[in-house]
Amino acid sequence: MSMPMETITDFDLQRTGFYWREIDGVRALICAPLEDDGFTNGFSTRLGGVSPMPQAALNLAGFNEDAAENILENRRRFLKLFGGEWALGGCWQMHGIDIRVIRDAEEARPAEGARGETIYCDAVVSNAARVLAGVKTADCVPILIGDPKTSSFAAVHAGWRGTYAGIGLYALERLTREYNAQPKDCRIAIGPAAAACCYEVGSEVIDGFKERFQDSDNLFKPTREGYARVDLLKANRDQLLSAGVVAERIHTAPLCTMSRTDLFFSYRREKQVHGKVGRLMAVIGRTQEGGNGVPFPPLYPFTP
Repeated sequence: MSMPMETITDFDLQRTGFYWREIDGVRALICAPLEDDGFTNGFSTRLGGVSPMPQAALNLAGFNEDAAENILENRRRFLKLFGGEWALGGCWQMHGIDIRVIRDAEEARPAEGARGETIYCDAVVSNAARVLAGVKTADCVPILIGDPKTSSFAAVHAGWRGTYAGIGLYALERLTREYNAQPKDCRIAIGPAAAACCYEVGSEVIDGFKERFQDSDNLFKPTREGYARVDLLKANRDQLLSAGVVAERIHTAPLCTMSRTDLFFSYRREKQVHGKVGRLMAVIGRTQEGGNGVPFPPLYPFTP
């Protein structure tokens, strides 16, 4: 694992609206304004788990690259950070624009006997109690959305393909359609991802984004012929602003997964080195009474 290229202090995190929560060596990044608006939320790190990736890693997905018992134990440890009873609702991510709607905690459970998710999409929306909507990442952009007026929420997975397609906009639209959530009321946390300091892409991405984004020149910094570093976090933020989200209600974590592999999994940094990569998870749900760190057992703690 690489050492940090820069040190992000607690003050830097607080200034952008985030803080660390840690229980028994398991650490997650919490968006404080989103929490204040009534939403339990968290972005996992690689710390405090049992997976050999390469050691003691909190891998939360990828049943083809890690033992099921490791992933399930890691999920149990991760959910302990939030207290209360939770059903974790995720999806098999496709880098597309499909969205899963979860009506209640029972519906969030995976198919019987399934190892991993069986619903294919890249965003999960709900307004149900005891449900944590979750997406997995390892460099892609995790986005958490909460509307305090309707208590509806969404977890969004946005790689470069999803960003190009506008998955964040589709998630907002679905929240409006299902729950009458309005973009101007939503609070949004954009979590750790491959940032503009490190994420180099080729002409396929550059040309595509130039067609899609009017301000595309501000998203790229050329590195060599036909290549540039891209700012996917800004691209997603710009899309959300264009939909009517208020700038002051969008909070972006100042952490890059590629430069901080001491804290996060990074597909681009680790796949060629180790042959496999763990997965982070970003989750959001309606805050329960007595939750947020109170160590109650999670609902369905051993489901994949």
